[in-house]
Amino acid sequence: MTDNASDSRIPPLPPPPGSPILPVEPVTVAEPTWHSYLNRRMLILLFMGFSSGLPLFILLSLLQAWLAKSGLDVRKLGLFALVMFPYTWKFVWSPLMDRYSFGWLGRRRGWMALTQSLLFLTIGGMGMLDPATQVSLVAIAAATVAFISASQDIVIDAYRREILPDNEQGLGAAVHVNAYKVAGMVPGALSLILADRMPWQPVFWITACFMLPGLVCTLLVKEPAVYGAPPKNMRDALVLPFKEFIHRDGWRRACWILGFIFLYKLGDSMATALSTKFYLDLGFSMTQIGVVAKTTGFWASIAGGIVGGVWMVKLGINRGLWVFGAVQAVAILGFAWLAHVGANPLVLGAVIAFEAFGSLGLGAAAFVAFISRSTDPRYTATQYALFSSLAAVPRTFINASAGYIVAETGWFLFFIICFGLALPGMALLSKIAPWRGDDVPTRAAS
Repeated sequence: MTDNASDSRIPPLPPPPGSPILPVEPVTVAEPTWHSYLNRRMLILLFMGFSSGLPLFILLSLLQAWLAKSGLDVRKLGLFALVMFPYTWKFVWSPLMDRYSFGWLGRRRGWMALTQSLLFLTIGGMGMLDPATQVSLVAIAAATVAFISASQDIVIDAYRREILPDNEQGLGAAVHVNAYKVAGMVPGALSLILADRMPWQPVFWITACFMLPGLVCTLLVKEPAVYGAPPKNMRDALVLPFKEFIHRDGWRRACWILGFIFLYKLGDSMATALSTKFYLDLGFSMTQIGVVAKTTGFWASIAGGIVGGVWMVKLGINRGLWVFGAVQAVAILGFAWLAHVGANPLVLGAVIAFEAFGSLGLGAAAFVAFISRSTDPRYTATQYALFSSLAAVPRTFINASAGYIVAETGWFLFFIICFGLALPGMALLSKIAPWRGDDVPTRAAS
């Protein structure tokens, strides 16, 4: 006995000889709309994106404010960007996450549960140090948080790529980016407001508790399906992902893709590297930064992510990179305007809103979707880690020079330089994502 789905796969019998041939009415299949993609997978991505973004924003916002209030000068504060180096090297240990699993939890869920538990402990423990007298230990603790956070990103990125079909990658990327930026509200707004009212130690533990919802979600979800056989040994886990990427379309296109990933968000990343210090230098209080800047940026980035995700369903990833990238570059000039105007809360809100909408919302959604479609499902963790590691290089090493550039040029000229750095990535779009491209990933079949 067969069910209806099986019957539908049996080809119809030919008509008897001499039977009249009747015209066949064309079958019109309705194109799915954006709201048809809202499902359980997107809900999971909300929790995973939040868990992924929280540690990074702790290092970018809360740590920066903590150190600035302790009296660290702008040059040393800029050098603290170097503690983020694990984000640029996570592809080195990513094959371990393609190769090994954790018993009943499985490969993806096991690594997620481990990293999320460790992040809760290390974030809370870091706040127990004194940056005025233990700056070296603070740097070690921050680097440890960055290492575990980068490891969590490896497995969450792989998990997201594996549970989403190709036609949901754009919207899924937007959901992930939105949740990622929502996480920034905790250390970038709530924690700063709390720091004006209580000691730093409980602030860090309260912030660390926001890792727990992601851990609960990890324990409740199912392990994703495996595309093909997992790597049989560490040699396969190390060699095959890189071999596939190079052989897919040749060395030339591989280099264009890597160059684009490095450059696309370079200017925006540097412009926001010392944003908290910039606001403090202009004369804003931490409460103003938390309430005005961060909340405005929050809602704008949410709006940008929603618009970007819905728009990419129709627009496609290629054109999304062009349109959203242009908005992202122009948004950098808003910081130069703010530097010229000074401590005006209305201008602050407008500038932060536009930058968050264009970069954190639109630009990031298209960029994450592009990286996702550029991976082979058989080697998701390693290839995605390679691409996202390269994207993190500006945030780590190049951004470390931001403090020295500001000290020499001042804030206004610094942001003009950042705008110039946003242009090379846009120029590469004609090579890797042409406007009239078909938006179909060139990936080996699994």
